[in-house]
Amino acid sequence: MEIRYISTNRLNGIGKTSPLSFTDALSKGIADDGGLFMPDSIPQLNPAAISSFSKMDYPDIAFRVLREYIGSALPETELIRLLKDAYDFEVPIEKADDKTYIMRLDRGPTASFKDFAARFMARMMARLKPAGKKITILVATSGDTGSAVGEAFKGLEGIKVYILYPTAEVSPIQKKQLDSIGENVSALELSGTFDDCQKIVKQAFFDKDLQHLNLSSANSINIARILPQSVYYFYAFSRVSMDGQPIIFSVPSGNLGNSFGCEVARRMGLPVKRLILAVNSNKEVAELLQTGEYRKIEPSVNCISNAMNVGNPSNLARYFDAFGGWLEKNGDVLKKPDLTKMNEILFSRSISDEETRQTIVAFHNKYKILLEPHGAVGVRALELYRAINGSADTAVCLETAHPAKFPETITSELGLVPELPEALKHLNGRESCSVRLPCEFQAVKEYISGCN
Repeated sequence: MEIRYISTNRLNGIGKTSPLSFTDALSKGIADDGGLFMPDSIPQLNPAAISSFSKMDYPDIAFRVLREYIGSALPETELIRLLKDAYDFEVPIEKADDKTYIMRLDRGPTASFKDFAARFMARMMARLKPAGKKITILVATSGDTGSAVGEAFKGLEGIKVYILYPTAEVSPIQKKQLDSIGENVSALELSGTFDDCQKIVKQAFFDKDLQHLNLSSANSINIARILPQSVYYFYAFSRVSMDGQPIIFSVPSGNLGNSFGCEVARRMGLPVKRLILAVNSNKEVAELLQTGEYRKIEPSVNCISNAMNVGNPSNLARYFDAFGGWLEKNGDVLKKPDLTKMNEILFSRSISDEETRQTIVAFHNKYKILLEPHGAVGVRALELYRAINGSADTAVCLETAHPAKFPETITSELGLVPELPEALKHLNGRESCSVRLPCEFQAVKEYISGCN
């Protein structure tokens, strides 16, 4: 039976909204009741299938992981072509020592892990959109999501994209990326926090005056952002695991979409020993796991690992749902998840900016591997996990953005200027144009209404 998509807002296991197909869930982005979509079943991959991935390239692994989630939405031959087109860049895995690896997800067209989901999603949406239908994409970003989504959707006919970003929480290079995409992509510069931008996006979905715009989201609230992010965990396992032994993943975490991709992979059968949710000073998730109480941080704390400056992560609702709980989008806990089971799988620690800087220096001195702030948070959380648990298991830390996006931090700590990747070298030749708006829903509503 084909997988359907149901809302996280459920009572006694019964959804408030009807299950949807992949195509409909992709298009809507968020359920009518405000919940996030989840697959109603998780396809299983047996050990033999997972073992075979070691002989496959990335697009072929992606096909075998994703095909059942897509179902009849797309013929398999067309899905394969789409994945090969989306993933035409390398995914390096650097060895620090015999037990520690860095998976570099920064080699795509915007030098961010967000490219993996955004390129998949844009191609699927363009292919599955009914002929003649116009769609408006709203996306909130604290740096990398917006540029990845903007570049992925740039030039697609019938799709207009608005990127909302907090002016004080993006690096200069990230701002240049956002402001210079152009064509059908507009950057809206707001004076608040990422959480403020995210609230405005969510509010727009339930405003009747905007229904004619056929709104959809490219944030990780959209299930089509989560599913492709499960693939690179299978890829990493296939490259570093010895004889199929379980491994640890340490994931720099903000809105929790990246790490939930790992949880999806684990539930599909990937041998994950532990999933580390590495957070900065926005430590609401770490405190949930340690105290059993969830308290969102409002306003969120501005840290040098800016993509993780999230005080009320959207995808925590998916974690609650997966572990038997219920969390509303405003952060209200209606039913606690099974915290015992969560702590068996998940580990989280908050890493300060000072620890982040120290880790960048220490890791470079020891291994000659250059980390940027987000990757450094992941490495430091792994170090703390090992110190507490005495673990000698193989671990993969995710490097989620290219160090050249954060030259100020790298230069101040290491005295060197990170070399620009090809993906960023062209920025100086692009014109920038952003629209500054008050950080208010009405201002954003009036702007996007007037442009459509």
